[in-house]
Amino acid sequence: MLKILTGVLLISVVLTGCDQTEQPDKTVPAESTAKLEPIITPPPTAPRWYQFDQANNGARLYKEHCASCHGSQGEGDPAWKQRDADGNLRAPPLNGTGHAWHHPLAALYHVIMNGSPGDQGNMPAWKDKLSRDEVVSIIAWFQSRWPDEIYSVWYARDQKARQ
Repeated sequence: MLKILTGVLLISVVLTGCDQTEQPDKTVPAESTAKLEPIITPPPTAPRWYQFDQANNGARLYKEHCASCHGSQGEGDPAWKQRDADGNLRAPPLNGTGHAWHHPLAALYHVIMNGSPGDQGNMPAWKDKLSRDEVVSIIAWFQSRWPDEIYSVWYARDQKARQ
Protein backbone atom coordinates (compact mmCIF):
# COMPACT_ATOMS: atom_id res chain seq x y z
CA MET A 1 0.00 0.00 0.00
CA LEU A 2 2.87 2.36 0.86
CA LYS A 3 4.48 1.67 -2.55
CA ILE A 4 1.22 2.53 -4.33
CA LEU A 5 0.79 5.74 -2.32
CA THR A 6 4.42 6.71 -3.00
CA GLY A 7 3.96 6.02 -6.72
CA VAL A 8 0.79 8.11 -6.92
CA LEU A 9 2.51 10.96 -5.06
CA LEU A 10 5.58 10.82 -7.31
CA ILE A 11 3.49 10.77 -10.49
CA SER A 12 1.47 13.78 -9.31
CA VAL A 13 4.70 15.69 -8.50
CA VAL A 14 6.20 14.80 -11.89
CA LEU A 15 3.04 15.75 -13.79
CA THR A 16 2.77 19.02 -11.88
CA GLY A 17 6.41 19.74 -12.73
CA CYS A 18 5.88 19.32 -16.50
CA ASP A 19 4.32 22.73 -17.08
CA GLN A 20 6.41 24.56 -19.67
CA THR A 21 5.09 28.02 -18.83
CA GLU A 22 8.06 28.88 -16.62
CA GLN A 23 10.59 28.84 -19.47
CA PRO A 24 12.23 32.26 -19.25
CA ASP A 25 11.07 34.64 -21.98
CA LYS A 26 13.68 37.15 -23.07
CA THR A 27 11.63 38.89 -25.74
CA VAL A 28 11.70 42.67 -25.78
CA PRO A 29 9.57 44.78 -28.12
CA ALA A 30 11.63 45.92 -31.12
CA GLU A 31 10.57 49.56 -30.95
CA SER A 32 12.66 51.80 -28.72
CA THR A 33 14.33 49.00 -26.78
CA ALA A 34 16.89 51.39 -25.35
CA LYS A 35 14.16 52.97 -23.21
CA LEU A 36 12.42 49.74 -22.15
CA GLU A 37 13.24 47.39 -19.35
CA PRO A 38 13.26 43.67 -20.18
CA ILE A 39 9.82 42.08 -19.93
CA ILE A 40 11.17 39.36 -17.66
CA THR A 41 14.35 39.78 -15.71
CA PRO A 42 16.34 36.55 -15.77
CA PRO A 43 16.49 34.97 -12.32
CA PRO A 44 19.70 35.43 -10.40
CA THR A 45 22.13 32.56 -10.76
CA ALA A 46 21.15 29.90 -8.25
CA PRO A 47 23.80 28.09 -6.26
CA ARG A 48 24.72 24.72 -7.73
CA TRP A 49 23.96 21.95 -5.21
CA TYR A 50 26.76 19.64 -6.34
CA GLN A 51 30.54 19.69 -6.07
CA PHE A 52 32.96 19.61 -9.00
CA ASP A 53 34.19 16.12 -8.09
CA GLN A 54 30.60 14.79 -8.18
CA ALA A 55 30.03 16.18 -11.68
CA ASN A 56 33.44 14.93 -12.80
CA ASN A 57 32.69 11.42 -11.52
CA GLY A 58 29.21 11.68 -13.04
CA ALA A 59 30.74 12.37 -16.48
CA ARG A 60 32.51 9.01 -16.39
CA LEU A 61 29.42 7.18 -15.15
CA TYR A 62 27.16 8.92 -17.65
CA LYS A 63 29.43 7.93 -20.54
CA GLU A 64 29.46 4.31 -19.35
CA HIS A 65 25.73 3.90 -18.55
CA CYS A 66 23.66 6.67 -20.17
CA ALA A 67 25.28 8.03 -23.33
CA SER A 68 24.16 5.16 -25.55
CA CYS A 69 20.54 6.38 -25.21
CA HIS A 70 20.80 10.03 -24.15
CA GLY A 71 23.76 10.97 -26.37
CA SER A 72 27.40 11.68 -25.53
CA GLN A 73 26.64 15.27 -24.51
CA GLY A 74 23.14 14.67 -23.13
CA GLU A 75 21.50 15.80 -26.38
CA GLY A 76 18.95 12.95 -26.35
CA ASP A 77 17.32 11.19 -29.27
CA PRO A 78 16.59 13.68 -32.08
CA ALA A 79 12.98 12.42 -32.14
CA TRP A 80 12.60 12.47 -28.35
CA LYS A 81 9.12 14.01 -28.48
CA GLN A 82 7.80 11.18 -30.66
CA ARG A 83 6.84 7.71 -29.53
CA ASP A 84 8.74 4.70 -30.85
CA ALA A 85 7.18 1.64 -32.54
CA ASP A 86 6.21 0.26 -29.10
CA GLY A 87 4.48 3.51 -28.12
CA ASN A 88 7.18 4.60 -25.66
CA LEU A 89 8.79 8.00 -25.56
CA ARG A 90 12.40 8.10 -26.74
CA ALA A 91 15.37 9.22 -24.59
CA PRO A 92 15.00 12.95 -23.90
CA PRO A 93 17.84 15.46 -23.79
CA LEU A 94 19.41 15.95 -20.37
CA ASN A 95 21.53 18.97 -21.30
CA GLY A 96 18.91 21.63 -20.50
CA THR A 97 17.20 21.62 -23.91
CA GLY A 98 14.57 19.01 -23.01
CA HIS A 99 12.16 18.82 -20.10
CA ALA A 100 14.38 17.31 -17.39
CA TRP A 101 14.66 20.75 -15.80
CA HIS A 102 10.91 20.62 -15.07
CA HIS A 103 11.42 17.82 -12.55
CA PRO A 104 12.65 18.16 -8.97
CA LEU A 105 15.81 16.36 -7.93
CA ALA A 106 13.81 13.66 -6.14
CA ALA A 107 11.87 12.84 -9.33
CA LEU A 108 15.02 12.71 -11.47
CA TYR A 109 16.61 10.39 -8.93
CA HIS A 110 13.50 8.20 -8.73
CA VAL A 111 13.25 7.71 -12.51
CA ILE A 112 16.93 6.79 -12.80
CA MET A 113 16.72 4.32 -9.92
CA ASN A 114 13.33 2.80 -10.89
CA GLY A 115 13.06 3.36 -14.64
CA SER A 116 10.32 5.01 -16.66
CA PRO A 117 6.88 4.78 -15.12
CA GLY A 118 4.36 2.73 -17.12
CA ASP A 119 4.60 3.05 -20.88
CA GLN A 120 6.21 6.49 -20.78
CA GLY A 121 9.65 5.43 -21.96
CA ASN A 122 12.33 2.78 -22.15
CA MET A 123 14.43 3.97 -19.22
CA PRO A 124 15.62 0.89 -17.34
CA ALA A 125 15.84 0.76 -13.56
CA TRP A 126 19.43 1.30 -12.38
CA LYS A 127 18.89 0.55 -8.68
CA ASP A 128 20.60 -2.84 -8.94
CA LYS A 129 23.55 -1.51 -10.97
CA LEU A 130 24.32 1.96 -9.61
CA SER A 131 24.67 3.18 -6.05
CA ARG A 132 22.83 6.18 -4.67
CA ASP A 133 26.01 8.26 -4.87
CA GLU A 134 26.63 7.21 -8.48
CA VAL A 135 23.12 8.27 -9.52
CA VAL A 136 23.54 11.60 -7.72
CA SER A 137 26.86 12.09 -9.55
CA ILE A 138 25.21 11.43 -12.91
CA ILE A 139 22.53 14.02 -12.14
CA ALA A 140 25.27 16.45 -11.07
CA TRP A 141 27.02 15.94 -14.41
CA PHE A 142 24.02 16.53 -16.62
CA GLN A 143 22.88 19.50 -14.55
CA SER A 144 26.38 20.96 -14.86
CA ARG A 145 25.61 21.17 -18.61
CA TRP A 146 22.53 23.36 -18.02
CA PRO A 147 22.85 27.09 -18.70
CA ASP A 148 22.61 29.23 -15.55
CA GLU A 149 19.21 30.58 -16.55
CA ILE A 150 17.66 27.10 -16.97
CA TYR A 151 19.36 25.86 -13.81
CA SER A 152 18.03 28.84 -11.82
CA VAL A 153 14.45 28.14 -12.93
CA TRP A 154 14.93 24.44 -12.09
CA TYR A 155 16.40 25.34 -8.70
CA ALA A 156 13.38 27.49 -7.80
CA ARG A 157 11.03 24.68 -8.83
CA ASP A 158 13.04 22.14 -6.84
CA GLN A 159 12.96 24.33 -3.74
CA LYS A 160 9.20 24.73 -4.11
CA ALA A 161 8.75 20.94 -4.44
CA ARG A 162 10.68 20.42 -1.20
CA GLN A 163 8.24 22.60 0.80
